[in-house]
Amino acid sequence: MNRSRHRTSKGTAPLTGVVAAGLCLLYIAIVWAGVPTEQLRTSVDQVIVILQDPSLKAESKVPERRAAVRKEADNIFDFEETAKRALGPHWQKLTEPQRREFVSLFTDLLERAYLSKIDQYSGEKLTYVGDTVDGDLAIVRTRFVTKNGTEVPVEYRMVRRGDRWLVYDVVIEGISLVNNYRSQFNKIIQTSSYDELVSRMKTSQFSAPGSAKSPRS
Repeated sequence: MNRSRHRTSKGTAPLTGVVAAGLCLLYIAIVWAGVPTEQLRTSVDQVIVILQDPSLKAESKVPERRAAVRKEADNIFDFEETAKRALGPHWQKLTEPQRREFVSLFTDLLERAYLSKIDQYSGEKLTYVGDTVDGDLAIVRTRFVTKNGTEVPVEYRMVRRGDRWLVYDVVIEGISLVNNYRSQFNKIIQTSSYDELVSRMKTSQFSAPGSAKSPRS
């Protein structure tokens, strides 16, 4: 009887060790794969705190509120990478000063197009579905739930910079922010010139893709 018990414990020990090791590896994989989601969630939660702050609700506080949101956006967005991808192959032709100017103009463009609309937030929820990591790139999948219960799929495409994961593109209902602007930019450059594109960006002749009444906005 004792020998039987002894054989059983010896026989199960390796299996127990394999299961334990497997669970540890699974736990490590989940934690590692979840880093992009957690970093994004932290910034989004902070933006919501800003938008719901009673001290920033007054009309006179709009500039202060938007400045706080912009500061948080700087922590989670890689605006240079977004601008580079939006300009596409034309980026390679720019000098370093031109690149700096374009990134600045593009960042201001996104601020005008989107930051003014963030004040419309009224408690809608963002559900985090999961993320996929491939080397230094990741996709965080979420669902934006409107007040009437409509679910809008939103993907955040991210790139790793050191120990940070930064957003370089947002895909809403299959429509990429980067691709949308790239199409507009390329058309202007092809039919006119890069200088014309810069001129239009300086005079605010671009707006957010999609209608202001559309979930995409």
